[in-house]
Amino acid sequence: MIPKLRKTLNKAFLKIKPNRSDIEKFKINLIQLLDSIKEKESEEFHKNLISDFLKNTYYSPNHFINTKGRNDLVIHTGKDAKTNVGVILEAKSPSNKAEMLAENKLNNKAFQELVLYFLRERITHKNLEIKNLVVTNVYEWYLFDAQIFDKLFAQNKNFVKQFQDFEEGKLSGTNTDFFYKEIAKPYIDTVLDKIECTYFDLKTYDTILRNSDKEDDAKLIVLYKLLSPEHLLKLSFANDSNTLDKNFYNELLHLIGLTETKAGGKKLIERPKAGHRFAGSLLENAINQLESLDKISRLPNAKQYGETHQERLFHVGLELCITWVNRILFLKLLEAQLISYHNNDKSYAFLNKELLNDYDNLNALFFMVLAKQPEERNDRVKKLFEKVPYLNSSLFEPTELEHQTLFIAGLENDILLPYLSSTVIKDTQGKKRTGETDGISYFFDFLDAYDFASEGSEAIQEDNKTLINASVLGLIFEKINGYKDGSFYTPSFITMYMCKETIRRAVVQKFNETKGWNCTEFEELYNKIDDTKEANTIINSLKICDPAVGSGHFLVSALNEIIAIKHDLRILYDRNGKRLKEYQIDIVNDELIVTDEDGMPFVYNPKNPESQRIQETLFHEKQTIIENCLFGVDINPNSVKICRLRLWIELLKNAYYKSSPNPSKVGIANFANSEAVFPSGARGLETLPNIDINIKCGNSLISRFGLDADLKKALQQSKWTIDTYKNAVNTYRNAESKEQKREMERLIADIKSNFRSEITLNDPKKLKLEKQKGELYNYTQQVGLFERNKKEQAEWNKMVNQLTAIIKTLENEIEDIKNNKIYDIAFEWRFEFPEVLNNDGDFVGFDVVIGNPPYFSMGQLLNKELDFFEKSVFSTFTRTTDIYCMFIELSNKIGRKKATNHFIISNKWLTSNYGLKTRNFLLDSASQINIIDFNSFQIFDDAAVDTCLLSFYNNKCISVKIIKFDVKNKETSIDDFLNNIEKKEKFIVNNDAWKLTGFNYESIKNKIESNMA
Repeated sequence: MIPKLRKTLNKAFLKIKPNRSDIEKFKINLIQLLDSIKEKESEEFHKNLISDFLKNTYYSPNHFINTKGRNDLVIHTGKDAKTNVGVILEAKSPSNKAEMLAENKLNNKAFQELVLYFLRERITHKNLEIKNLVVTNVYEWYLFDAQIFDKLFAQNKNFVKQFQDFEEGKLSGTNTDFFYKEIAKPYIDTVLDKIECTYFDLKTYDTILRNSDKEDDAKLIVLYKLLSPEHLLKLSFANDSNTLDKNFYNELLHLIGLTETKAGGKKLIERPKAGHRFAGSLLENAINQLESLDKISRLPNAKQYGETHQERLFHVGLELCITWVNRILFLKLLEAQLISYHNNDKSYAFLNKELLNDYDNLNALFFMVLAKQPEERNDRVKKLFEKVPYLNSSLFEPTELEHQTLFIAGLENDILLPYLSSTVIKDTQGKKRTGETDGISYFFDFLDAYDFASEGSEAIQEDNKTLINASVLGLIFEKINGYKDGSFYTPSFITMYMCKETIRRAVVQKFNETKGWNCTEFEELYNKIDDTKEANTIINSLKICDPAVGSGHFLVSALNEIIAIKHDLRILYDRNGKRLKEYQIDIVNDELIVTDEDGMPFVYNPKNPESQRIQETLFHEKQTIIENCLFGVDINPNSVKICRLRLWIELLKNAYYKSSPNPSKVGIANFANSEAVFPSGARGLETLPNIDINIKCGNSLISRFGLDADLKKALQQSKWTIDTYKNAVNTYRNAESKEQKREMERLIADIKSNFRSEITLNDPKKLKLEKQKGELYNYTQQVGLFERNKKEQAEWNKMVNQLTAIIKTLENEIEDIKNNKIYDIAFEWRFEFPEVLNNDGDFVGFDVVIGNPPYFSMGQLLNKELDFFEKSVFSTFTRTTDIYCMFIELSNKIGRKKATNHFIISNKWLTSNYGLKTRNFLLDSASQINIIDFNSFQIFDDAAVDTCLLSFYNNKCISVKIIKFDVKNKETSIDDFLNNIEKKEKFIVNNDAWKLTGFNYESIKNKIESNMA
């Protein structure tokens, strides 16, 4: 079977525009290849032509190309022949039609040779890094994915046995013709209908290659990508969210005023040492202003930013800088989209030195443009930024810290910042810029050196700029965000896998509970759903929480997964009830990829009604899911800011132009004329909801109030109901004005304050205290007719002393809770998220708890903090435990009954003494415990942490399964390992240390069950 060329490519790779210089080199070398063909020349002659073309266009010097043994040509994964073979090519002369493949004749000698070479590499040499196989006669090319060869040939035991017998000379024939005719050909015939390949003929591109019409070059893009190392060797590419763009990252740190250092095996981000700081960086500029204006001493909560004055300066300055940088990067993505929406019209650019020549103007852009409707803007900014839309995002409202300390307008404009020695910014001669410039000019020139909008349409990137997309920014956000404890960025293939496994199980469970079904697999749902509206309601009722949300990576992956789930179940509909059936939706590299029937990536065109329909549907689906399904908490306020930003960016990707300020006045049917309605295009962009209320700041492990604290009395004695609370939150999210938003903020604060007061009044400790005081009063006020004898007096004294001691203890405990500074950052799960409360105010909990909690020993905490946790409700706590163990227990507490939990954590708890309490907790409180142990394979870049995946349900333990990743096997990738997880051996554990105990699943399962009986 031969699929369309475009559908062969990785869909994320398909979206990337190649650089003009690369396309020109490709054209020159391909023309030279075609002109050098001599049909009567030998196979060797043409093999050398192919080798030279591939080397000169793509592979030299990073990938060695040569012959290997009898293989015509191979491409190595590295620079020399010592590295593994990644691609096997079988080359034929153009005149050798007898041995060459044809579309209706694949089982030919060339293919049989390819099978033999593959088996020798895969079976004999145990090479697991083969990615593709190719047969070509220079004109015609047949490309085969090695995964198909592996499945059809390497995994067929009988066929492999015949191959091995042949290689060892055990069969009646020993030459290769015997293998081709007697072994390969008969077997290939049996699997012929399962063989897929990509086919193209270079002759069909000859005219396009040689004409002078540059617009025609777009027709070469797919061909260019098919022969690239990104495709043939499956290398990472520009928008691969697993790969950090180090040039962008390092120069961004330089602009902010940070540096990356190594300490104890971790990479930390910190302020440079004195003498190596630059006053023109954002951070140093901010710190100088904070210092000179004595802002830190006036902060009401300065202590939360550090113990010393210098620590407070740094942390306040950095929080301000992260707020400003978040806004700037968000606006760069917005600018890129506006230009893209308007056919590359550069007049929609607004983030540049011409419009923003100082920090005052940048401040005006934040608060006088983005935060105001066009008609509310003053005349100066209205003219300057006439094409910049109103967004209604909390991102462009002053933060409390800005109000208390410094706005970006307060920075000095004329302080110079030297260019980084490795800067990407070029001068007019194309050389790296040297010298120094003012900070704001440097920042905008730096951003302009990158392409923030090269995804989507099949076109060429004329400026040769490096792509920076939302996923790559997400990785950079998470790196910067981890400045205190070291950067633990969770790779996208991990978040994608965890979200897919967990959320699909939760969806099955949700349907089973709602509909009374007994489905065990996600695929079973497809044939049972008959009411698509109800099915959407069921999925939209999912509640997913990351209690250590960081930069929001898991929530972004969860958002994409839920949309993919709706697509897979065929229930993804627009607001008029029409299904998006002509489109394929996939998640590739943590990006939601939408393609049409021809495999073309979806690109929003505001003047096309069908394109408008798709864009609107994706925007409102994302909005619904973010508002209803996704929740996060983090102790770090910068994490909270970045997480909110990432979710806003996901919405921004599908922002669309409305027909009019009042959509009812100008319908979609008239959308093609929307430019006439809004000549500037400034007022028509759909506003962003206030999703910040779903992502909250606090310590997930510390709460004043238990989840079982009684809210019923609070509700009975209050004018508020849970519905009032939920409606206030929903109104806040979609507030139509700042006034309405502020009103809802006040109402929500009043409701929570009321809950706090009433819960406190009904606190079991307080009720017990009042009871004990009453008993003491009654006891001491009793007047007897007769004087107590010695024995009675002793008993009376004993009782009074006991009651007095109990009262004193309770009063101390209540006072400790009231005054304990540890509660300053407490997070009240009991009522912060009304979405997980029922109408009676009972805490119901989340359907999914997922994430990558922090890893550090509790021994690093202060004694008073350890004392607090020792008295807390966490049964997994010890003074030497790692903090992630408590997050495992927390997930069980905040999850509803039968909730699904999934974490990536250190694997030390499986066998360590401190992990014993956690293992016992899981056996007592969880079911279907599944563990994927990565051993010493390093999932995190630059962080030496041995990790595992842990998933479980909130229920009594039934089984524990461990799947071990064997580093020695050199799997081609963790991706492949995870995708084939069901084929792996599963092992059960004993109660003492959870490690491999054998291969007999059933016998050890019985042992576990008998131990728990």
